[in-house]
Amino acid sequence: MTSFFNTGPSLNYRLFLALILSAALMFADHRLDSFSQARTYLNSLVSPLQYVANLPSDMLNWSSKRISSQQQLLAENEILKNENLLMRESLQQFQTLKLENDRLRTLLGSPLQEGRRKMVAELMAVDNNPYSHQIVIDKGTSDGVFEGQPVLDANGIVGQVLHVAATTSRILLITDITHAVPVRVSRNNVRLVASGSGELGNLSIHHMPHNTDLRVGDLLVSSGLGQVFPEGYPLAIVTSILKDEGRPFAQVTAQPIALLDRLKYLLLLWPNENDQRTKTIANELKESD
Repeated sequence: MTSFFNTGPSLNYRLFLALILSAALMFADHRLDSFSQARTYLNSLVSPLQYVANLPSDMLNWSSKRISSQQQLLAENEILKNENLLMRESLQQFQTLKLENDRLRTLLGSPLQEGRRKMVAELMAVDNNPYSHQIVIDKGTSDGVFEGQPVLDANGIVGQVLHVAATTSRILLITDITHAVPVRVSRNNVRLVASGSGELGNLSIHHMPHNTDLRVGDLLVSSGLGQVFPEGYPLAIVTSILKDEGRPFAQVTAQPIALLDRLKYLLLLWPNENDQRTKTIANELKESD
């Protein structure tokens, strides 16, 4: 059987014709710009094929970027969650510090007399004995604390130092049944004695005659007598007055101004020159008697 390619011009002749034709077409395209329109049509036809050919690669790149972006977002989200948790914990500390700072500012801004040394102390423990109202603070003899020293909070008188150790002190609260404070009525200077009732929210006024000018709502402040509490510090508000003619004295109760059930920071006071002078005169009067 005779091959089809063996018929016709020889291969060399065909190659020569192809080269001549290619050169002519290249010359015509380069010099005469004859095929620019045809090239445009061909490029337009081939472009969709190029997009189709690149589609798998583009899809792989897009999927890879999407997976990478999702993983990055998950990692960043986890980091942000941890940072948010840490920030919220820090915020809680800042809020607590702010409250303590406000308490300290209020405490230091309490109505103290000028020229008096003072020191802030912090509550350490509360006595569990229900019949004794005592607390422990973190200041002692190393800080100059002494027995009988007056103790206040931001509102009023809390009590006095009962026992002192090197770094701690035990405070006897004004509501303890063994404690009493000489006071005067702020409205008219009537002198009374406020004693502890054994309840944190109540003080008792004993041996007050029925005709004493005292009203519910009167403010009781320290009178300065007794040489423990300086004069003029708030102690309590009169809450009830019961006058029974069958009894020799009226029954009076008062509410402490100091927040004894919410103590955190306390203020220790030292006597000033006036207190020392008053104490010296009182001692001289006792010796003369």
